[in-house]
Amino acid sequence: MEQENYSVGLDIGTTKIVAIIGKENEYGKIEVLGIGRSKSLGVHRGVVNNITQTIKSIQQAVEQAEADAGLKIGSVVVGIAGQHIRSLQHSDYITRANSEEVINEDDLDKLCNQVYKLVMLPGEEIIHVLPQEYKVDGQAEIKQPIGMYGGRLEANFHVVVGQVSSIKNIGRCIKSAGLDLYNITLEPLASSEAVLSQEEKEAGVALIDIGGGTTDLAIFKDGIIRHTAVIPFGGNVITEDIKEGCSIIEKQAELLKMKFGSAWPGENKDNEIVSIPGLRGREPKEITLKNLSKIIHARVVEIVEQVYVEIKNYGHEEQKKKLIAGIVLTGGGSQLKHLKQLVEYITGMDTRIGYPNEHLAGDSDAEIASPLYATAVGLLMNAVENKDKRRLKTLEEEKEREMVLEGHEEVGASASARKERKSVFDRWSEKLKDFLDNAE
Repeated sequence: MEQENYSVGLDIGTTKIVAIIGKENEYGKIEVLGIGRSKSLGVHRGVVNNITQTIKSIQQAVEQAEADAGLKIGSVVVGIAGQHIRSLQHSDYITRANSEEVINEDDLDKLCNQVYKLVMLPGEEIIHVLPQEYKVDGQAEIKQPIGMYGGRLEANFHVVVGQVSSIKNIGRCIKSAGLDLYNITLEPLASSEAVLSQEEKEAGVALIDIGGGTTDLAIFKDGIIRHTAVIPFGGNVITEDIKEGCSIIEKQAELLKMKFGSAWPGENKDNEIVSIPGLRGREPKEITLKNLSKIIHARVVEIVEQVYVEIKNYGHEEQKKKLIAGIVLTGGGSQLKHLKQLVEYITGMDTRIGYPNEHLAGDSDAEIASPLYATAVGLLMNAVENKDKRRLKTLEEEKEREMVLEGHEEVGASASARKERKSVFDRWSEKLKDFLDNAE
């Protein structure tokens, strides 16, 4: 099958790297063709800190996915997270030359491109510019201004900013692993694509993606993303605490957490004990489950409270901004026993665990529908969606070319205008590609 027909999502996480190959079936659902995962060795808290190791891990995951699907991977959509991500609110406007014409895509693009020119702190780059709502000639709360008349077009934007060096490092790893970077997207956005329903986004919902190195948050209300944050703690700090608290090695701590761990210490009896083999000839260690869950509980409470501070920063306590659908937990860390109850207890908000099965074809592997793969599935969806958009664009351009050849000169003018209007992302990825080419 040629590269045209399928897309690839690559999730570079702190604990694992996942490559998923898939395509859209005739019902508009995502059909997964192959999946590969490897242990992630060069990433710390969502940021690449060892290029060579990361390239190796990416290649492993990709080879596995290729073998699984029997396909060769060309370009991938990658997620970005890490503690260097921050977001800000910004409003901007343009004055249109001709208010007798209706507002079109070009106007919206012009407005977005203007925001990309914002001056950032040294070493920072804008990753996403997400329009929230528009104002046309002072009329507020317009969700889609295309087709309306107006002279002044204003919008509030949610701007996501990240460190240039971290973005370049990810690009470098992808390139050195022999792949093309098709798109880069914010991981909490990808996860939310995969696990949230449109109703939840309308009602107001906070998605908490608990990964190995970071906990990502995305808040939606009225169907629009309102707030994003990356908190530099995840499942690994819990494992670390168990390791220190029980004086055992990391592998054992991770197994203990997954098998016997619970976020709620009340339910374990005092006499429940796990015996862990000692290192080479030493006595086995005995650990009470009550102690284990006390250690886990303390750390999880800290993570949840930090996330709750972010939810309050967004303004959840104001009547208009209330998140009616509550919280959705996803990511590997969401599989911790009794976590849902603890989150409900701390925040007083309805909570459910998010599985990325909303958009997957019915016959998909049960394993893929695990919260572990939420980000990877979301990135795959993003890849499929972008492919469709680009295909439409090419079709449009071809149609215009044909018309020009038939002698419709006036159409040619609009076609050239459209060519000029490369999407901001295309331009950004080209800039990144140039940089990578020069870096070698």
